[in-house]
Amino acid sequence: VTGATLDIEAALARRNALASDWDDAGQVQWLKSVDVDLIRGHGRLTGPKLIDVTHEDGSVSEYEASTAVVVATGTGAAIPPVDGLRAVRTWDNREITTLKEVPRRLLVLGGGVVGVEMAQAWKTLGSEEVTVVEMADRLLPREEPFVGLELSEAFERIGISVMTGAELTSVAREADAAPVHATVETDDGTVELVADEIVVAVGRRPLTGDIGLETAGLEPGRYIEVDDQLRATGVDGGWLYVVGDANGRALLTHTGKYQARIAGLAMAGNTETKAWGDVRAIPRVVFTNPQIAAVGLTEADARDAGHEVHTVDYNTGWTAAAAALGKGYRGTARLVIDASNRTLLGASFVGPSTGEMLHAATIAIVGGVTIDTLWHAIPSFPTISEIWLRFLEEYRSKYDHTFV
Repeated sequence: VTGATLDIEAALARRNALASDWDDAGQVQWLKSVDVDLIRGHGRLTGPKLIDVTHEDGSVSEYEASTAVVVATGTGAAIPPVDGLRAVRTWDNREITTLKEVPRRLLVLGGGVVGVEMAQAWKTLGSEEVTVVEMADRLLPREEPFVGLELSEAFERIGISVMTGAELTSVAREADAAPVHATVETDDGTVELVADEIVVAVGRRPLTGDIGLETAGLEPGRYIEVDDQLRATGVDGGWLYVVGDANGRALLTHTGKYQARIAGLAMAGNTETKAWGDVRAIPRVVFTNPQIAAVGLTEADARDAGHEVHTVDYNTGWTAAAAALGKGYRGTARLVIDASNRTLLGASFVGPSTGEMLHAATIAIVGGVTIDTLWHAIPSFPTISEIWLRFLEEYRSKYDHTFV
């Protein structure tokens, strides 16, 4: 809207409300409603099905599980071995999402999901200078190459500086409130950067270092390997389950929920249900503008896994609905198809609100739906989901003129 201004205070208040002001009272009430006891404290394994809990007042309670113990300790931000980085005050994903004021100059270390989401969020909220430093040759390096390229172009249009193929080598600040001075090595030489704050978003580390894993014969501080029923491998008796980030399979909230359902069924005696969606069809959405949505394997990952691959690309802006939604609607979409059995291995979408299109691709992968069957799934007109028809038309033109 021409002349519109952003009400920062209202925006941050809305953020706080959506996060329940970081108060878990609602979740506590839900636990009570389903007859679950909540015990607050630091839990540690002390033996098979045995746990000690150290409470805030220093007292210790002992518990014994009748069936199983579940580890769901999640992950924390990883800190890379950069000279001076551990010695200065930095922000991780928790601090950057709970700020009360907009930083004027922001340096973001890492071009993964947290890095790109927060870089664009705070630039939109009013940060004057935002710089993203990523060691790989593109943003979001685990996704299709076009994803990072199109996101970089979008960032440049709104004034975010993107440095890819760049390595942060040193960081310093004279005091907590002083500016950050950073040295970055690029192919073109050394660059000196100055910012008011630095966000470290280069990966995650499992929070398993002080929970007594050694008593179960496991190595503390590492991801805990699990089987397809989420039981920790190598633990006699099968009493230890691990769900969410702590097992390292897929570090996403929705996959943690999925794993919890599988583990719950296994603990209840259902040995037939097994987790595999969290490794074969992982859905992921990056909440930037343009939005990025992907599920399953990228083309490169599929080829590395030994699949014979067919790929089809299409511009989301070429659908009839895109013209109705507004000027500038654009973005690339790709299907990765197993040439041997004609089923989907992966899908990627770039464009406004493409996360809402992702579940169709997830269902197709999980259900083993062939492109021959998809040909008879009629998309509504005019919607962006018409891209599914365009995908199949491209497939026929590129690979197979006969399928009906």
